[in-house]
Amino acid sequence: MTVLTETMTLNNDILIPQVGFGTWQIPDGDVAYQAVSAALAAGYRHIDTAYVYGNERSVGQAIKDSGIPRSELFVTSKLPAEVKDPTAVRDYFDQTLANLGLDYLDLYLIHAPWPWREAGTRYDKANTAVWQQLEELYEGGAARAIGVSNFDVHDLQNLLDTTTVVPAVDQIQYYIGFTEPKITAFAKAHGILIEAYSPLATGGLLQNPAVAGIAAHYGVTTSQLALRYVLQTGALPLPKATSKAHIEANTQLAFTISAKDMAALDAMPDAAAGKSHNPTQG
Repeated sequence: MTVLTETMTLNNDILIPQVGFGTWQIPDGDVAYQAVSAALAAGYRHIDTAYVYGNERSVGQAIKDSGIPRSELFVTSKLPAEVKDPTAVRDYFDQTLANLGLDYLDLYLIHAPWPWREAGTRYDKANTAVWQQLEELYEGGAARAIGVSNFDVHDLQNLLDTTTVVPAVDQIQYYIGFTEPKITAFAKAHGILIEAYSPLATGGLLQNPAVAGIAAHYGVTTSQLALRYVLQTGALPLPKATSKAHIEANTQLAFTISAKDMAALDAMPDAAAGKSHNPTQG
């Protein structure tokens, strides 16, 4: 078992590989196909995509062509944030399965608690109704686990108050200096795993000299340190890369950051200030 295939346990006892390969902003076609193919060849067994990324077909083709048994893979996709009509959920889910060429998903998420153009607007009743449709997918076995993305404490509490199944994960923007402590603490208290998207702050973290200095102490890259940091905080990183060299480098995480250095990293201000953030979180 490697760092990539070591697992965390979701709140429904499903095992999830502790590092995922993210595909946000990877264009459909050969770029996405080659990136996912390289990730699978490098040892990744957890692939994260979304309907709105527009690359599900290429992701699915790479999975199929890899020859890796489906049972050894963990595949996540997401319901578009704009879908707040519960009657539309099944159609989008079925289209995602068709795009990926799969019979089921390991994890299906609500991409955001509001349409992106209305970030911060409360959709409590709609999210409850949509979540109840995800519960049906889960109970029917079409999705082995269900969760959310970009949900803050209010949005999570709304689901806990009005529905039956506790989200397995909340996928949020999370990196050194931007770990959303209120959401993280709430999630931990309720058995919800934090998945860290943009764990390198979309590359912005790579320019931070303080982080680079700590990385140099361990003889690793800034990216490797940042991903290891996420793991040691108990969150699940979703690094994205398109070059084979970067994809492979991001798998080299078999080292331990000392308690002293973790404390220094924990105390850092936003390590990529000026990068775009989810305006409802922070």
